[in-house]
Amino acid sequence: MMNSEKAIRSGIVIPISNIVLLPGAVTRLSVSDLSESQMRYLEDETIENVALPMRQNFKREDVSADDFYKLGVTFEIEEVQEIEKGYQLTMKVLDRVEVKELSIEHSYIYAQFETSPDVKDMDEKSQKDMMGYMQQLTREISEKFPDGKRYVAVVESFGDLNSLIVYLSRFMQISNEEIYELIADPSMKERSLRFMDYLLKQKEAIGLQIQMAERFSNKANKHYREQVLREQLKAIQEELNEGKEGHGKKDEEYEDKIEAAQMPEDIKEAALDELDKLQAQGPNGAEYNVIRNYLDLLVSLPWKKTEDKSIDLIEARHILDDQHYGLEKVKDRIIQHLAVMQLKKDKKGSILLLIGPPGTGKTSLGKSIAEALGRKYIRLSLGGIRDEAEIRGHRRTYIGAMPGRILQSIKKAGVTNPVMVLDEVDKLMTGGFSGDPASALLEVLDPEQNNTFTDHYLDQPYDLSDVFFIATANSMDTIPEPLLDRMEVIQISSYTSEEKFHIAKEHLYPLVLEEHGLTKEQLVISDDVIRKIISDYTLEAGVRGLKKQLAAIARVASAEIVSKEAEPPYHVEADQLEDILGHRVSRHDVAQMDNPPGVVTGLAWTPVGGEILFIEATSMPGSGQVLLTGKLGDVMKESAEISLSLLKSRLPLNAINFKERDLHIHVPSGAVPKDGPSAGIALFTALASLVTGIKVDPKLAMTGEITLRGVVMPIGGLKEKLLAAQRAGITRALIPNENIEDLRDVPEEVKDQITIIPVETIEDVLRETLGISMPRPEQMLLQKEYGKYLIESRV
Repeated sequence: MMNSEKAIRSGIVIPISNIVLLPGAVTRLSVSDLSESQMRYLEDETIENVALPMRQNFKREDVSADDFYKLGVTFEIEEVQEIEKGYQLTMKVLDRVEVKELSIEHSYIYAQFETSPDVKDMDEKSQKDMMGYMQQLTREISEKFPDGKRYVAVVESFGDLNSLIVYLSRFMQISNEEIYELIADPSMKERSLRFMDYLLKQKEAIGLQIQMAERFSNKANKHYREQVLREQLKAIQEELNEGKEGHGKKDEEYEDKIEAAQMPEDIKEAALDELDKLQAQGPNGAEYNVIRNYLDLLVSLPWKKTEDKSIDLIEARHILDDQHYGLEKVKDRIIQHLAVMQLKKDKKGSILLLIGPPGTGKTSLGKSIAEALGRKYIRLSLGGIRDEAEIRGHRRTYIGAMPGRILQSIKKAGVTNPVMVLDEVDKLMTGGFSGDPASALLEVLDPEQNNTFTDHYLDQPYDLSDVFFIATANSMDTIPEPLLDRMEVIQISSYTSEEKFHIAKEHLYPLVLEEHGLTKEQLVISDDVIRKIISDYTLEAGVRGLKKQLAAIARVASAEIVSKEAEPPYHVEADQLEDILGHRVSRHDVAQMDNPPGVVTGLAWTPVGGEILFIEATSMPGSGQVLLTGKLGDVMKESAEISLSLLKSRLPLNAINFKERDLHIHVPSGAVPKDGPSAGIALFTALASLVTGIKVDPKLAMTGEITLRGVVMPIGGLKEKLLAAQRAGITRALIPNENIEDLRDVPEEVKDQITIIPVETIEDVLRETLGISMPRPEQMLLQKEYGKYLIESRV
């Protein structure tokens, strides 16, 4: 039966939260934010009272109508007791109501509401059965607590389902939303089933908590019992003078190892102190394994100075020549370094930095140096390291602590003077939350400090001054300046095509045969094939890609020989390369047969060698705009602007009307980023050729930076650029006059094929490229009154 009373009524609202109120239940409610006048207002029997749930807990003066739910209950106050903080109300819940309108005036909350009665969808028997289930669950939960019987008696005294739900909800952990769902649900059946779910969850949660507490208690009791027994055992052993014998022979062996390690006295004392701690701990001590690991490191590190062998410079040179083709300047620098080490036995600063492109033999040079010195070789890769502890180790207080890579490498070498190659030092991850590994290397690579290098794990000074450190890097740009300052830099340039040919024939070819189980009688690769691989199938400064291509050929030959589809020897010819290696991957620009006015050949440096590039300029009717394309960087764009300004300032006034023409400068291969100042004279020459209509020799290439004064500045990468010019068929090359000394690094075969012309000013450039003479700035000032300048053709 549903109560049909639906008239709109009004009353005063008391906010509630975290409490279940259902029709027919009698419960107590504590209120602390009602004044005495408000309390009297609630006790007035002519005014109806509404308990309305809030969405969240707010102070009474801050609430608004939106903070309340819409469904609540009416109640009458049966008893009021004044308590320490506010009042305690004994209240009887009457009906469920739905609030239609809410207003707040002078801290009073008024509501317009209508009755929304319960749906009586459970008969008396069903209600008693549901109460029985709830009482049974309550008994099962109460059995787990000492005073549970008292609560069971109270629960079994209830005869009303709603009253039982209200009472039990006071002891359950349910949210405001779940409480409101119980109040808002009009169906007694649905409400009871929902509450049963909450009660079952509460039972499972309490059972799990008790189970975990019991396990923890048992574990704690066991640990305490073991500790007491251990203390008693220790006291018995001390009484019987058997304390040291209980630790076995292993602890006694540490004393012999410490004596045999020949440690410095202060470190030896520290080791013996740790041994005393180990013996006092016992095998079951909390720090027993930590101390043992520390002692293992102390006794396994090499402490005794290793005597350096006499260096045979002739043998060292022979080893370097035998294992590395070319690199004469680098080999000379290494031999000089070894000679100084031979003369001054206590030389500090044996720290080299080999810088060069990938695949040029930096790491293998370190191995050759170790062989020449007769020392142990250790390689340590630093690429991608972002944690300072990788270098200096962890404090022993951390779980899983271990020494840094430097000491681990020394321990692995077993000597105090290995050759340690620090690979990829330019790829350290500087900065970050885990410290700066590059800064941690400062002490390692400083000859004035590394004789007392302190690893965090070892926590004792260790002498690294006898270690020959060799660092390798591809670029100096990312190496911090303080770290770079501690090393002696040796530059390794890219290989020429001829050097690559000899390296492939004398070193890579035999190595690839050995790696693939072949012999020279089974696989024959002609010189033409090697040269074609170098020119068409590799694009690199080193030879790593060349080795991969030779390995690909060796795999094909192995498959043919093993499957007996070909009889050895397996000959590889140049016309087979496309079938074996696919289409060529390297396409280098070559000099054109003819360059129209405005097109000039420039020289560029790339990380994998030199290249020629074409700079194209054209003009069109317009308003004096300049368009630059070809994915040019800021520096190259500035060079183009300098070239145009210089041309405008020095060009005869009647040559071109710049205000009525638009200029477009383009550098082909638009997808490839290009930057740098060395294209300055090429950009200037292209614009001058366009303006004058004079063609530039297609076999002439140039490189150099220019200034607004018309001075040609020096550039870098001259060797690689001239190698690219030779490969492209260039016969003449313009270079800055200040780069003449760099020609010593250029192979003689290149200098024999290319006429190299040094230039100092743009006047020199135009004389060599266009055959014209441009007036100098001082001449322009003298001739200003004539209104134009003469172009003198060179005869």
